[in-house]
Amino acid sequence: MYTFSSKLKTFSFILMLLGVLGIGYGFLTAPKTIQDVEKILAEDSSHHGGAHEATTAVPVEDHEEAKTIPAPADKVEDTIHHEAAVATTEEAHATTDSVATHAEVAVEEHHEAAAAEHKSEAHHAEGVDYEEHQKHLEHVLHQLQNKPWAAFYVACIFFMLISLGTLAFYGIQQVAQAGWSPVLFRVMQGITAYLPVGSVIFFIVLLLCGLHFNHLFVWMDKDVVAHDKLLQGKTGYLNFPFWIIRAAVFLTGWNIYRYFSRKNCLAQDESDDNSNYKKNFNISAMFLVFFIVTESIMSWDWIMSVDPHWFSTLFGWYVFASFFVSGITTICMVTLYLKSKGYLENVNTSHIHDLAKFMFGISVFWTYLWFSQFMLIWYANIPEEVTYFVTRIEVYNLPFFGAVVMNFVFPILILINTDFKRVTWILVMAGTVILLGHYVDFFNMIMPATVGDRWFIGISEISSVFFFLGLFIFVVFTALTKAPLVPKRNPFIEESKHFHY
Repeated sequence: MYTFSSKLKTFSFILMLLGVLGIGYGFLTAPKTIQDVEKILAEDSSHHGGAHEATTAVPVEDHEEAKTIPAPADKVEDTIHHEAAVATTEEAHATTDSVATHAEVAVEEHHEAAAAEHKSEAHHAEGVDYEEHQKHLEHVLHQLQNKPWAAFYVACIFFMLISLGTLAFYGIQQVAQAGWSPVLFRVMQGITAYLPVGSVIFFIVLLLCGLHFNHLFVWMDKDVVAHDKLLQGKTGYLNFPFWIIRAAVFLTGWNIYRYFSRKNCLAQDESDDNSNYKKNFNISAMFLVFFIVTESIMSWDWIMSVDPHWFSTLFGWYVFASFFVSGITTICMVTLYLKSKGYLENVNTSHIHDLAKFMFGISVFWTYLWFSQFMLIWYANIPEEVTYFVTRIEVYNLPFFGAVVMNFVFPILILINTDFKRVTWILVMAGTVILLGHYVDFFNMIMPATVGDRWFIGISEISSVFFFLGLFIFVVFTALTKAPLVPKRNPFIEESKHFHY
């Protein structure tokens, strides 16, 4: 029987405590009002707006007054005729001046009306700009408030899906009647013990999303849907009651299989026949059918719908490959740890080699799906599809391409060597990089739609990983103490003990 060491248990508690403190700090320091956002943006801004040039009025020129010249006495008569002519001319000028004055008044009235209209338009434009500015601030507020929620959500779903990936691998071994793996069954069952705990926490998070404690899923916002025809067309599927019912069905189904498969496996140890083994074979076959359908829908509901304007027909397989290889890697890491502590004496380098081959093979499979999804969408260059990758390349450049290096380039270079698949320290190093890489992969899938360009790896992200890692270690290694690490009466246990190649 395995004994949970006090050092490892203390380590798990420390991780959980640090995680809780960091998660709490993330929520407490998140902005609460638009004024908080303005302060944050002001601090982030490297410079502010420039000065406006002043305008000066142009002075109007003064008109000179006309001067009168007196006429000589000998020319009075001519003057009389001249005055008469001048009078006639002045009358004509007066008429002309009158017309001109009316014209000037009309022009001035027109200019005043135009100025008033321009002023009105300026006020309207100013009002529109103000509304747009307020909307932008509100959007940034939602993003910053989402950050601790999204960090918690990524870590929560990642560790839960590690246990689900392990459960799927265990089910495959049962249905395939594999002869090499029974000595690892109790390790797999220990890892899947986290599934009920992770499912409860995750379901609570989903409920809080539906109760509008956060803005992770924009399609839950009625105001957003009211102004979005595309989301209105999806309301038959993307509505909270139907969505949360699907989640309850998926989580319940997976946990029912996990419970009965372990129960039958333990019962087989005390049985005189293979009836419990046969039961496990049958329920495993049914589970795998249920799993392959629910896994795809789960990936749409819990991951892809954070960005409901985008979709990919490969997405279900892509998510599956990510958490499936993470589950297999965790099996390898836990097995190596138990071996280092003197347990699992029947597990030899051939078993480890096989686990490493699965780590290598599924990493290549993940890369094939990553490239297929990326290449087809990028080559077609349809705006509503390619925007998904434009955002990640421009805003999430380092984690986006970093995930490819960690999940493909590194495993290929390390695990392609046959001898390296049997070296403990190399497998621990490779496994650590793979697990971190697939956490980053889930980060890339969820963060861009929830926090936008406000992302960074900070206290919320690190603390969330610490909390769920500590909880995962505590639950898994506690479960390993509940039963012998080797199933006694599995029909293939002797073949598994003597597995060599």
